[in-house]
Amino acid sequence: MSKQSKKSKNNRKYTPRPEAARNLPKAQKSLGQNFLIDEDVIDAIVEGSEIDEDCLVIEIGPGTGVLTCPLAEQAGRLVAIELDERLIEPLRVKTFSYGNVEVIHGDILETDLNAIIERYKAEYGLKTVRVVGNLPYYITTPIIMKLLEMGTAADSITAMMQKEVGDRISSAPGTKGSGVITYSVHYYAEVSKIVDAGSECFYPAPKVDSVVLRLDVRKKPAVEVKDEKFFFSVIKAGFMQRRKTLLNSLMTLGGYDKEQITKALTQAEIDPGRRAESLTMEDFAGLTEALREA
Repeated sequence: MSKQSKKSKNNRKYTPRPEAARNLPKAQKSLGQNFLIDEDVIDAIVEGSEIDEDCLVIEIGPGTGVLTCPLAEQAGRLVAIELDERLIEPLRVKTFSYGNVEVIHGDILETDLNAIIERYKAEYGLKTVRVVGNLPYYITTPIIMKLLEMGTAADSITAMMQKEVGDRISSAPGTKGSGVITYSVHYYAEVSKIVDAGSECFYPAPKVDSVVLRLDVRKKPAVEVKDEKFFFSVIKAGFMQRRKTLLNSLMTLGGYDKEQITKALTQAEIDPGRRAESLTMEDFAGLTEALREA
């Protein structure tokens, strides 16, 4: 089933009412704050996240709570983690009547999510965990990779992000639009698009458009490799100079001469003249093992 919400009206222009803008707190540029104000996008995120009463929701950066309340209506429990101390008390007041929301003041990059998840699943008998968030553009990738690399016990991550980053993530490995982040995310999760969100869907309006993606965390990685760290090092080296051929790009790995790299590429049945963006996840896995044996 397509994750693209039928409720989305991506082509229309949204102009926030002056009174709505006055009710919003002043956005902190240092925190990358742009408050979501489009109800169609909010509905699409809630629907696309597939939340139910057996679900624990971890919301990253709840802001003014426009997502928090509709998510709480569907969830068993919801834990909202907000960095901006100004917003904590208003969020607690706004969500008090739901009875299933806890607002935590903290930095998601320094929060032990697994401890929170373990506690709530055990205490309330919840079966699934879904992370939802309108992520600040400047730390989108670190947040996503932390959630995936640390083995967060989440079943899915639904995240708003800059469209350029989202397009790179949602590209299929081995296509022109792919990059290091493509392979990194697809290694851990299956990616689907929920909805586009133009700059007019936020206040203040950012200079770029956004997109919401859902990452369904895999039970096991997309490919099997013996050394994950080296696997990602090979991918990063391949894209270090993406306009160059693999043979030249992989020279940045260090510890290998041109003859060894050529031999590894031949063993992996990869033309040395290809570029990194043309390799599938399986190609990179095969190349990694060939280089390990070189």
